[in-house]
Amino acid sequence: MLLALLAVVIPWLTSRSGDPNTVVLYCAHDSIFADQILRLFKERTGIRVRVRYDEEASKSLGLTSLLIAERQQPRCDVFWNNQSLGTIRLKAAGILTPFHGPGVDRIPAAFRDSDACWTGFAARMRVYGVNTELLEPTEEAVAGKLSGSSLADVAIAVPLYGTTLSHYSVICGERGLNGLQQWHRSLHQRGIREARGNAAVRDLVAEGACAVGFTDTDDVFAAIDQGRPVAMVPVRVGTGQTIVIPNTAALIVGGPHPEAGRKLMEFLLSEEVELLLAQSASRQIPLGPVDRSLLSPEVARLLELASAGVSLDAAAQHQPAVLEWLSAEYLGYQQP
Repeated sequence: MLLALLAVVIPWLTSRSGDPNTVVLYCAHDSIFADQILRLFKERTGIRVRVRYDEEASKSLGLTSLLIAERQQPRCDVFWNNQSLGTIRLKAAGILTPFHGPGVDRIPAAFRDSDACWTGFAARMRVYGVNTELLEPTEEAVAGKLSGSSLADVAIAVPLYGTTLSHYSVICGERGLNGLQQWHRSLHQRGIREARGNAAVRDLVAEGACAVGFTDTDDVFAAIDQGRPVAMVPVRVGTGQTIVIPNTAALIVGGPHPEAGRKLMEFLLSEEVELLLAQSASRQIPLGPVDRSLLSPEVARLLELASAGVSLDAAAQHQPAVLEWLSAEYLGYQQP
């Protein structure tokens, strides 16, 4: 009888605790950059990472929704989001559990949750991509272009996803939903061009079809690396603050491999990983202290701008209302 009971209980305990040499990661960061880091983690720890990446069409929204759907039976241990607004929503839904450690402590308080449910690292920043053959890449020149009567040579991504949705949510937090809608309609009344995503915006600017495009630092760097006549100018909001969009790492409540999950969290939040992402083609901006001599001049120049990032708390609170409005505007239906 006892042996029969043990035969049932031991496999159940094993399945609940999970393989200690495996961790499940949901990752919204680009696989081309994340894979190198995950391979290094396996080399250092012997822990195999089972990773599920997001679909490009839905950006990080798909994984956020999946984590909410799985909340009763979590399959994921760690969520590596490529921005923070969805992660903040997961905290509000009770899906994240606090994580403390040296990696958390090295990140400034402005870029991490006060309850330690998520921590930011390695950021992008919203910028205007400027074709230097068509417009001087200065804040004054861009402001003049955006205040003009025609925006036929200005591009922006469809704001239903990604960092453009975050950008809209920041404006909503600053001006309210009515103010955001007025801003959006002003852009379209003056003929702004909409593209599928930030990369498409970058290409319009790089090819000279547009003089200015709303995009991110990593997209502009990709154009620069291709030798295109493109430079970046920071997007500013409020009293001159920038829009800094960090990656975030978060531990999932009830994840099947909690110890391995904590090890992966500490690795993602390390100086080594921030430097690897800063040295990659995407040139992510370190948020914690790093050896600046190991940074390229263009990334080092972004550090001061990133330190002036606006708080994203208000944007996170407004994002559901923004997404509901945009879904009705573009897709013709209300969010459930």
